[in-house]
Amino acid sequence: MKQIDSLIATYRDGLLHDTLPFWIKHCVDREFGGFMTSLDRDAAVIDTDKGVWQQCRFTWLLGKLYNNVEPCEEWLELAQHGARFIEQHCFDPSDGRMWFHVTREGKPIRKRRYAFSESFAAIAFGELAKASGESHFAERAKQTFERFVDHNLNPPADESKFTETRATRSIGFPMIAIATAQELRESIGLEAANVWIDRFIDDIQRYHIHSDIGCVMETVDASGARLDHFDGRLLNPGHAIEAAWFIMREGKWRGDAELIRTGCQMLDWMWQRGWDRLHGGILYFVDVDGKPVQEYWHDMKFWWPQCETMIATLMAYTTTQDAKYLQWHRLIHDWAFSHFPDPQHGEWFGYLHRDGSVSSELKGGLWKGPFHLPRMQWMCWKLLAEYEDHSVSAS
Repeated sequence: MKQIDSLIATYRDGLLHDTLPFWIKHCVDREFGGFMTSLDRDAAVIDTDKGVWQQCRFTWLLGKLYNNVEPCEEWLELAQHGARFIEQHCFDPSDGRMWFHVTREGKPIRKRRYAFSESFAAIAFGELAKASGESHFAERAKQTFERFVDHNLNPPADESKFTETRATRSIGFPMIAIATAQELRESIGLEAANVWIDRFIDDIQRYHIHSDIGCVMETVDASGARLDHFDGRLLNPGHAIEAAWFIMREGKWRGDAELIRTGCQMLDWMWQRGWDRLHGGILYFVDVDGKPVQEYWHDMKFWWPQCETMIATLMAYTTTQDAKYLQWHRLIHDWAFSHFPDPQHGEWFGYLHRDGSVSSELKGGLWKGPFHLPRMQWMCWKLLAEYEDHSVSAS
């Protein structure tokens, strides 16, 4: 129990006394609203542009902690601060879609083909609806979730990235749809959540889980067949491991042992393919057949795959009691915590070389912000606390 208490303290205190204060102190824009997340190592703002993903994700985190840790008025005020900027500046009035990248003042710069901004806005609005009791935010959560799903299922023909010569499907949309529906089921009681979750788990099982080779494929053709090309062979182990814990979480929520087994199997396969046996940590990209990878950053260690793997291994262990998952959790925990944290200025570096040396001192940007790290700290704290409570009750 002492080891569990120590781990709980690591995750809880890291979240509440390091990660969260770092962002609250340095990224809140009191002049124009929202959050500036492009921070140097010492938290100096090095680009005032705002990523819409990060506006939504930080708003979600603040609402999540308000609803589940303590009703801290500062967290609620900042969540409302974020939501105001999102509503006022992050939607394109011409089509209702959301931007991906705006100026500090909120003027649009870029919209992506994929509607992931909408998925992150949905969970932000959901937590704020629960925290504030305002039905307006619940409606916004439903609307943005529906827009996210519809845009990905029925993409406009003129926005397609590729021709129909080699139609593909990616695991990114179904896995994020599962996680978004799970969050909205909890925050606003989304009635259709289970229907959507069933559909997208089925998509992952049908198209992306390839049992014959023991692998979760990132990209397949429209029928789920493997493609012997760079994009088709490319695996993103951290992405698949993240999807694994979404499915495990659903299995836990439903008491469905088969879903738990599916999530654990996905973790097993992708740990074997993603864990760097030479230096430790999870590699960013690998080739399914062991061939060279085209992306030159393939062997770097990004912060977020390590975070997702910490959640997945701990969820697998606390759910199954299989000792190998505890061993894997110790391996990824020890490697990540010995390389990513910045002892001088706080928070984590985002980008390391394969050997664990720092590649960039950037603490945030359009892609990195207050999401994967604090979500990992919150989830691991929660998983351990629940496990400890269950162990005490059982004894």
